[in-house]
Amino acid sequence: MSKIEQAVKNLVGYGLNTGLITSDDEIYTTNLILERLALDSYEEPEELTTSDLESILKDILDYAYSKGLIEDNGPVSRDLFDTKIMNCLVARPSEVRAKFRELYSESPKKATDWFYKFSEDTDYIRRYRIKKDMKWNTDTDYGPLDITINLSKPEKDPKAIAAAKNAPQTAYPKCQLCCENEGYAGRLNHPARENHRIIPITIANQAFYFQYSPYVYYNEHCIVFNKEHTPMKIDRAVFEKLFDFIRLFPHYTIGSNADLPIVGGSILSHDHFQGGNYEFPMARSAYTRKFEVEGFEDVECGVIKWPLSVIRLRSTDATRLIELSTRILGKWRAYTDESAFIYAETDGEPHNTITPIARMRGDKYEIDLTLRNNITTPECPLGLYHPHNELHHIKKENIGLIEVMGLAVLPSRLKGEMGKLKDAILGGKDIRSIEDIAKHADWVDEFLPKYQEVTEGNIDDILQKEIGMVFCRVLEDAGVYKQTPGSQEALKRFTDTI
Repeated sequence: MSKIEQAVKNLVGYGLNTGLITSDDEIYTTNLILERLALDSYEEPEELTTSDLESILKDILDYAYSKGLIEDNGPVSRDLFDTKIMNCLVARPSEVRAKFRELYSESPKKATDWFYKFSEDTDYIRRYRIKKDMKWNTDTDYGPLDITINLSKPEKDPKAIAAAKNAPQTAYPKCQLCCENEGYAGRLNHPARENHRIIPITIANQAFYFQYSPYVYYNEHCIVFNKEHTPMKIDRAVFEKLFDFIRLFPHYTIGSNADLPIVGGSILSHDHFQGGNYEFPMARSAYTRKFEVEGFEDVECGVIKWPLSVIRLRSTDATRLIELSTRILGKWRAYTDESAFIYAETDGEPHNTITPIARMRGDKYEIDLTLRNNITTPECPLGLYHPHNELHHIKKENIGLIEVMGLAVLPSRLKGEMGKLKDAILGGKDIRSIEDIAKHADWVDEFLPKYQEVTEGNIDDILQKEIGMVFCRVLEDAGVYKQTPGSQEALKRFTDTI
């Protein structure tokens, strides 16, 4: 009995223990795995030795590399191969969808609970990577913000980048959101999705699919995407889709990225939404000012205390929220206030759009309309309402839907940089002379005098708190209207036009 035979036995046992397969599937699944490993014979071990999926897959991948089944031993090639192996345990889409529909007939939550666990068990969501993410909360004037440093999304190794550059170009699937990803083997420049399953749903009379994000930035992080590869567009139909989704899954929040560059998400080419079973910090914010809209006296309207500029609407009638949201969107698209440096367009390029988020609040529907503007200036070429240059050492990327709602998704480089920064601060070193962390020097000079004592015991808490405060400033930069009397008066000028 060899090590690889034990690994095959353990993987089949994992499938049985998680319910991915039944005893009827045991021999069939074993033979599928043997075929993937080019094994012609198999002596089945008597006992399981581990149920830890990460270690089981490591043994299989090490064997595959030793036998030349994997071209190189880098993370991309290993991910492509272990996904092929895991697909031996995963049911066909028709079976997955039938199970989801069966559970949905009992309750939407029962269906999503099952599908989320299924997506973890299949290793589409890699639990052993997700648990490495760093997470904490930072108290701010707007309430606690959620901070994460994402360590679960694999970074391509140099070999894979070079190989992908020389690989034949293909337009299939058109993007990483397209339904054609279901079961796709992947390639060096496109992740494997053989163990990926999606659920068809209908919202606003259009065909969409429901899936989970493999990187899970928060609990049950789901993606809802159009069956067709069609661009993002914020319009009345978006509000209809958001509320149709909430009717289907009332325990979830759902939102859309904006539809313009700089203030939009990373994939503007494919119509999609993101949501999940999670209460974001924004949802806990209270009104700072309420107002009435003529003809919509039955709808609760107001501005909430949030670093970005957010109008909240609430009603028992989703149709009324759709109508008023459409009206506000139209007003904002066309709105210019030169004194507040808000321009609807310059040289024919539109600047105003909205990031909408919908949820249930008790028995009422609620929608937050975040006002966005993507104008650039010579001083701020990446966007005036975008993280300013002095904050780029922490966060330079666009502020999309997830950040708008108060959850920072920060780059993995920060973990290593904070470790070096910690050592430099405690050792009294010249931070500007250390290449990897020199960009943080001005920031450290700014916050360090606030603390009477910095020790091994409190340095981690200090760094986490200060990173959180930078994220708060990032959100304030992205706010079209600031938290000053003059700026709030300018916001009132806009809400008076509604």
